[in-house]
Amino acid sequence: MFKKYRLVILFIFLSLSFVTFSFYSYQLFYTPNILLNKDNGTVYIPKNATINQVVDSLKKYDYVNDVVSFMFVSKLLKYNENVKPGKYELKPEMNNLTAVRYLRSGQQEEVNVTFSSVRTVEEALERLCKNIIAEKDSAIKLLFKSSTLDKLSFTKETIPALFLPNTYSVFWNTDEDQLIKRLKIEYDRFWNTERKNKAEKVGLTPVQVTTIASLVNAETNKKEEWSTVAGIYINRLNRGMALESCPTIIYALGDFSIRRVLDKHLKVESPYNTYKYTGLPPGPINIPSPALVDAVLNYEKHKFLYMCAKEDFSGFHHFSSTYKEHLRHAKKYQRALDRQ
Repeated sequence: MFKKYRLVILFIFLSLSFVTFSFYSYQLFYTPNILLNKDNGTVYIPKNATINQVVDSLKKYDYVNDVVSFMFVSKLLKYNENVKPGKYELKPEMNNLTAVRYLRSGQQEEVNVTFSSVRTVEEALERLCKNIIAEKDSAIKLLFKSSTLDKLSFTKETIPALFLPNTYSVFWNTDEDQLIKRLKIEYDRFWNTERKNKAEKVGLTPVQVTTIASLVNAETNKKEEWSTVAGIYINRLNRGMALESCPTIIYALGDFSIRRVLDKHLKVESPYNTYKYTGLPPGPINIPSPALVDAVLNYEKHKFLYMCAKEDFSGFHHFSSTYKEHLRHAKKYQRALDRQ
């Protein structure tokens, strides 16, 4: 009887232990422990971060309720050995099992990086690096290394053509090298066979098309005029005429506060001086939009060789096929400037 009594006691003890263990295990794994009574939260995990740094971030923003249980589950699932960098969006009422599996998976959220209406590569990289770990100064230094330029098949003068203003989805932990590779992928994707064939038909390379687009971009902000202005530059190139683009003079001088190019400005010694030298400048003078590049590829075929801003300051231009006609428009514009 005593032996049977001991067996019953042992059975009850083991049963209670099992129930207690099961209940505690359930609590550890399945009880909500992340973002209790909170909205969605974002955690940023840098490269080479440790589990302790992850937990510190969770504690800092009060994302985790019970740190001990989270750490226990992390070690059981070996998350401490598989911490992956990135941006992660945590959901309200997440349990430890779901949260640790999510963080360990490396399935981070993407971020959008956007740049448009920029003049320089530096400005473009500043905007691109705003929401990712890549740093602008480091990206500039890497991009302008001779080995990088050679690998990309660009020069320091032509590298602005690599940039295509747009919104790109990337991972937050994108570094400088990955960012530059992504830009090259987007460039190659844009310059597909159809666009390359159009450029070749005009007798231009993709970089030269972008260079003309940058001139058009600087000459007019009127989309209706883009293809017409592009046609003027291509007509002048085909005739061996100097492009005589005032924005290239401003670029050569490096003084973007100039609003009226004078005779003294035309004397600047620079390969970008399109009054002094025929042909295209060495590279783009700004970063035009993909739509503007397409406007050059689909330029308007006409006989115009000259353009002059309209005297009503509307931003539109008069287009002329003869220099005599151009001078007449130019005098009207000069008088309007003097009056103003």
